Amino acid sequence: MARCSNCNAPLPPGSLMCAYCGNRTDVDLKGINYYTTHDSDSPRTCPRCNVRLQTIDVKLNGRFLVERCETCLGLFFDPGELETLLEAAVSNVFEIDRAGLEAINEQRKVNQYPISYIKCPVCSQLMNRVNFGAKSGVVVDRCKQHGVWLDGGELRQLMEWMKLGGQLLEQERQQQQHREEEQRQREEREKLKGWDEEPASFGSFSAPLRHDDPDLLDLLVKAFRFFR
Repeated sequence: MARCSNCNAPLPPGSLMCAYCGNRTDVDLKGINYYTTHDSDSPRTCPRCNVRLQTIDVKLNGRFLVERCETCLGLFFDPGELETLLEAAVSNVFEIDRAGLEAINEQRKVNQYPISYIKCPVCSQLMNRVNFGAKSGVVVDRCKQHGVWLDGGELRQLMEWMKLGGQLLEQERQQQQHREEEQRQREEREKLKGWDEEPASFGSFSAPLRHDDPDLLDLLVKAFRFFR
C-alpha cells in the first residue's frame, strides 16, 4: 500500500490526500522511477484544470516522456505508453488474487469527479470512457488517436491491480470471450449445415413431375361427375 510522503501513513486506494496530516501526495510517479521535469511545458492542456501540462521524463529504459498536471496530478499517455509503463513497473506476477482485487475496489475512494466526458488534451474532442480491464475499478478517458488520460491516483490503482493479478484476469476474460465466440460460430455453422441437409416439407418442390402422377384438374372433374 502506498504511504504519505510527509507522515508515512497508509493511503487508501485511489486517494491522494492523507487523512492523518492532510498532505497531498504525488504518488503516481515518484514510486516508479527517477524523473526530471523539462523546462518548457507541453502545449497540451489539462482537461480538468484547463492549464498547460508539464512534460516529465520518467527515464524508463532511456527517455520516456509523459504529461502531467501539477494541479490535479492527472496524467496523459500517448497510445501504448500506459501499458508499457505498467508492465515495466509491475513484473513477476503469476497468479490472480481474486479476493485482493475485490478488496481494493471496495476500499477505493469514491471518484473525485462526477461522471462526465472530458476533452482530449491534444485535439479537444470528447474522449470515450473505457473500463481499463477486468476488476480494475478504473474507467480511463481514451482518445482513439492521441492517447489515454488518468486522473490523479488512478495510475497507482492500476499498479495495485496489476500486482494482484488483474492483467492475468483480463487475459483470462479475453480468452473466455474468444472461446465463447468460437463456440457460437461453430453452432451457427452446424445450424446452417442442418438447414441445407433437411428435406423440404411435403416433398421437394424442385422434384421433376412424373408422367404417372395424377392430374389435379382431372381428379376434380371426376369428383364433380361422381357427385352429380
